[in-house]
Amino acid sequence: MSRFLPEPEFSHDQPARIGVLLVNLGTPDAPTAAAVKPYLRQFLSDPRVVEIPRIVWQAILRGIILNIRPKKSAHKYASIWSKEGSPLQVWTQKQAGLLKGYLGERLNAPLSFAVGMRYGQPSIAAGLDKLKAEGCDRILLMPLYPQYAASTTATACDAAFARLVSYRNQPALRTLRSFHDDPGYIAALANQVRAHWQREGRGDHLLMSFHGLPRYTLDKGDPYHCHCHKTARLLAEALELQTGDYTLTFQSRFGKAEWLKPYTADVLTQLGKAKVGQLDVICPGFVSDCLETLEEIAIEGKESFLIAGGGNFRYIPCLNDNPKWITALADLVERELSGWLVPDWQAEYATGLARESRERARTLGAPK
Repeated sequence: MSRFLPEPEFSHDQPARIGVLLVNLGTPDAPTAAAVKPYLRQFLSDPRVVEIPRIVWQAILRGIILNIRPKKSAHKYASIWSKEGSPLQVWTQKQAGLLKGYLGERLNAPLSFAVGMRYGQPSIAAGLDKLKAEGCDRILLMPLYPQYAASTTATACDAAFARLVSYRNQPALRTLRSFHDDPGYIAALANQVRAHWQREGRGDHLLMSFHGLPRYTLDKGDPYHCHCHKTARLLAEALELQTGDYTLTFQSRFGKAEWLKPYTADVLTQLGKAKVGQLDVICPGFVSDCLETLEEIAIEGKESFLIAGGGNFRYIPCLNDNPKWITALADLVERELSGWLVPDWQAEYATGLARESRERARTLGAPK
């Protein structure tokens, strides 16, 4: 039995295409304990996510966490699930569709698009398979994590590279490392905040909450902490904020170990006790609304702030389908495809070359 997957049906007259795979974290298939459990098992079994010796961690994960957490997590997912499905899945698919349309108008190029989730479905492997089946011999992997982290960007790349091992005829693969300081991304964030201020009025303070990581990741060389601080600084500059006008925090702490500080939950309580009247909260590290933004921040975070004595809590949605973000995303794709895109590419000419290739192949005895 071959170690390689069967190759897609190939024809010498098929013009080569360029694939773009948008990658995000993932989501369970449904807001139920039965669906959440395998998702959490896959997520929390990733050695880049939890860097505890495997034999120790698996005993904790399978003996305790997977018997308790799925039900609690399912309740949280149910509170933000939409008729269309998981918000993260919905927004990522919409971004892929909008990107396809936008670049289809901007570029005269043979592009194909797919979505892949690091955990859950559709998987990164399925996304790569789809692009390969469409004739893509060059693929751009686009992890939608603005700030690089080993537990997000790197593990997405791990999954893609692992799939390539099973291909006999491997496509060329490029990866986007980060875009934490990309001008288009920063401008889109600033536009999102300004639009909120125009509708609701400017708040008294802006909280920028990023996903948290264990403190040891910074000590071991992960650039995530620095990337978050640079994003926050650039966004503050774009909004012309002074140092006291905003606070950077880290959310989603798990376990008893020290994580990156300050903790979002603690700061929300402090701001509430300080009687902040209008608090605006944005999560720049997420380009799509998801459990961490809609439930942890917009629901739980709001409750903590109000209970502590705060005034009005106003969550600013993620970039989602913001036109400026789609434009910025398209700019990123075009930049990363530099050298692969042919400015004067023409479908008829490419088809003609492919047809000539087929005839030469037939002359040499190829079946098709």
